[in-house]
Amino acid sequence: MTEPSGERIIRFLVLLFILSFPLSCHGSVRAQEAVESGTLRAHRISPGETEVFQLDGFLTEASWSEAPVLDRFTQQEPREGRPASETTRVRVLYDSRHLYVGIEALDSEPERIVHRILQRDRIMRADGFDQRPVFAGDDAVAILLDPFDDNRNAYVFATNPNGAEFEALLADEGKEFNVDWRGVWEVAGTRTDRGWSAELRIPLRTLRYPNEPGRTWGFNVYRIIRRKNEKVFWQGWSRDSGGFHRVSLAGGLEGLQELPSPGLNLEVKPYVLGGMRQKRKVDGTLPRNGDAEVGLDLKTEVRPGLVMDLTLNTDFAQVEVDDQQVNLTRFGLFFPEKRDFFLENSGIFRFGVTANPWEPPPFQMFFSRRIGIEEDEDEVVPLLAGGRLTGRVGGQTVGLLNVVTDEVEGLVERESFSVVRVKRDVGENNYLGFMATDRRSGNDWNTVVGADGGFYLTPSFNVQGWLTRTLTKGAGGDDLAYSFAADFSTDRWGSLLRHIAIGADTEARAGFIEREDVRRTDAYARRSFRPRWGLVRKIDLMLGGNLFTSMGGALQDWEAGPILRTEFESGAGLTLMARPGENRPDEEFDLADTLVVAPGSYDAGSVMLRGSTDPSRALSFEGSVRAARFYGGDLVSLEGTLNAAPSPQVALALGFNRNQVDIPSGSFTADLMSLRASYSFSTRLTTNLLLQYNSLDEAVSTNLRMNFIHRPGSDLFLVLTEERGDRDWSDPWRLSQRAMVVKLTYLKRF
Repeated sequence: MTEPSGERIIRFLVLLFILSFPLSCHGSVRAQEAVESGTLRAHRISPGETEVFQLDGFLTEASWSEAPVLDRFTQQEPREGRPASETTRVRVLYDSRHLYVGIEALDSEPERIVHRILQRDRIMRADGFDQRPVFAGDDAVAILLDPFDDNRNAYVFATNPNGAEFEALLADEGKEFNVDWRGVWEVAGTRTDRGWSAELRIPLRTLRYPNEPGRTWGFNVYRIIRRKNEKVFWQGWSRDSGGFHRVSLAGGLEGLQELPSPGLNLEVKPYVLGGMRQKRKVDGTLPRNGDAEVGLDLKTEVRPGLVMDLTLNTDFAQVEVDDQQVNLTRFGLFFPEKRDFFLENSGIFRFGVTANPWEPPPFQMFFSRRIGIEEDEDEVVPLLAGGRLTGRVGGQTVGLLNVVTDEVEGLVERESFSVVRVKRDVGENNYLGFMATDRRSGNDWNTVVGADGGFYLTPSFNVQGWLTRTLTKGAGGDDLAYSFAADFSTDRWGSLLRHIAIGADTEARAGFIEREDVRRTDAYARRSFRPRWGLVRKIDLMLGGNLFTSMGGALQDWEAGPILRTEFESGAGLTLMARPGENRPDEEFDLADTLVVAPGSYDAGSVMLRGSTDPSRALSFEGSVRAARFYGGDLVSLEGTLNAAPSPQVALALGFNRNQVDIPSGSFTADLMSLRASYSFSTRLTTNLLLQYNSLDEAVSTNLRMNFIHRPGSDLFLVLTEERGDRDWSDPWRLSQRAMVVKLTYLKRF
C-alpha cells in the first residue's frame, strides 16, 4: 500500500526537526552567557517628598536625582548586541503606598518621535505568530515586574510620549500574554526638546508580592525607537533565547524595604446599571423591556500573593460585541473571551493548546465562554455568583474557580462550573501541573482531569506535554486526550514538532474541542537569514505542515509546503505560502449553512500572499489574498484592514473580508465589512464605535461604547447596541434587537 503523501512529508519534517537542533546549540550558550545578572536599586522617598510629588511626566522632583540610574541598554534589532543608538534612563522610587518608575527616553531627533496613540490598551499586542508581546506603531517603553521572582509570571506596564496606559500579564515565560487585564495605576507622559519622558505611579496594592522584607523582584525594561524600528532591552536582548517575554532573563530590582504588609487589602467594587432592551420574537413583535441591575465585585488578598475574587449578579454590558465570522469549515467557530472577570489571571487556567489567528484551538480543557453564553441560541445566561482564588503559595501557582449560572426557561437549567488548577515549580522555569474541570446541572455532569508539564532543556529548547481523561454521566463521553510538543528556536534556526490525540468519546463541556476522534501532527522547520540589503531586515524560510487522521489511522486532512516570510527594516512584512493539501470529510455537512458538501476526497491546495505596511505611518494596511481548491471547486479569499491615525485622538480601522465559493452544489459570496472608530478626548475618556455588515445574514450591527474613568479603577459606561436584518426576513433593514445601557462602577479600597 502506498504511503499517503501527507505522512511522507511529516516524516521528512520530523527528521528535519531533529537535524536542525544541534546546528545551533551554540546560539543558546551564547545567549546564556550574554545576559549577565544585573540589578537596579529602588530609592525610598520620605512622606514629605511624597506629598509634593506631582505626576506630570517631568522628572523634576529631587527624589529622582537621588535614585540610581539604569541607562545601559542593548539592541536586539537591528544590530544585536550593540549599544542602543539613543539613551534611555530609568529610575525607580517607592514609598509606603506606591512604586514610581521614571523614564527619560532621549532622542537625537525629537521631532521625529511617533506618538499617535492616546487610547488605553493600544500600545502593545500579542504577536499573531507566537503570541509574544510586541509594540504597536508608537515610540514606547514597557516595564516588567516579577515581584515573586519566580522566573515565570510578571506584570507589564507600558506607556508612550502621550502618557497612554497599557498593562498586561505574562504567564509561563510568555506562553500567554494577557492584554485584557486591568490594573489600577496612573501615568503621565510628555515630549521634551531632548525626547520624551514619563512617570508611572503604581499602587503597591495593585501588585501582589511576598511579605519578605528586602526580597529582590524581577525587573526589565524594553524600548522601541519606532522610526528606526530599533528594539532595545536592559536584559534578555539575545535573539536566540531572549525577549521581553522571557521573565527568567530579567534583571533584579532590589532595595525594597519595609513594604506594607497586605493586611485586609479588601477591594469593593459595586455597580449600578439601567437601560432598555428590545429583541424581536418569533411572532414578529418587538417588546420593550426596562433593565435595572445592581451587583458587586469583591477582591481580597487571603495571604501574600493569593487573591480571592467574589462576584454577585455579574453583568458584562460594557463588553464589545464579537467580531463577525464566516464558517468555511465543517467544525465549530471559536470566539475569544472578552469579559473582565474571566480574563484576569486567565493564564493560570491555561491547559491544552491555545488559539492562533488562523484556526480554533484543537483542545482547551477550560474555555470560559462556556459560562454564561449560549452561542447557538445567541442568548446571554445570567451569572448568579462566582468565586476565584488565584496566586502563589510557596513554589506553587494555584487557581480555584466556581461560577453558578441561572436557568433560562426553555433553554438551560441552573448550572455550576468548577475548575481546580495547581502548577508546581521545577527548577528555574519548568513546571509540573494538575487540572480538573467540572460542569453539572441537575443530575447531569461532565468532569475532565489532566496532568501537564513544561521544561526548558536549554534556553532555546522547550518541551511540553499533557494528558487528560474525561468522565461523563451515562454512556459515552469517557476517553483520553493527550499531546506532546518540542519547540526549538534561535535567531537562525527553528523547529516545531507537536502531536495531539483526542479520543472519539472525549467530551469537555467546560472547555473547547475542535473535533474528536483525531490524531494531529504538526511539524515545521525554519531557517532564517539576515541579508545585508538596505530594505530587508530578515527572511524566514519555513517548511512544514500538518496531518490529521482518525484514532484508527484513517486519513482525514493534510497540508504541507513552504512559507517565505520577509521582514523589512521599516517594520513592514510580506509572507508567501504555497500549501498542497487534501480534505476527506466522512460525513455530509452544510458549508456556511448555505451549500451541501458530500463525503469524499478533495484537493485542498492553496496559495496565499499576506502583507503589511509600516505600522508607524499615519496610514497603514495589512491584508491577504488566497486562492485554493475547495471541496471539488474553488475558493478565493480577500481580506484586509486599512488603519488611519490622523491624530492621537482619532483612530480608524476599515476592515473587509470577501470569500467567493464555487463548488459542485452551488456558489455564494460572503462579505464581511467592519469599521472601528475611536475618539479619545483624553486618556480617561474614550468613545469606540464598531459597525459590522454580514452579507450572508444580510445583517448590520452597531456597537457604540463610551468609557469615562472617573477615578482609577472606577468607570462610567454608556453602551448602545443595535442589530438589523436577517436573511429569513423580507426586509433586510428590519430591526432585530436594540439595547441602551448605562453602567457605573466605583472602586473602594480598604
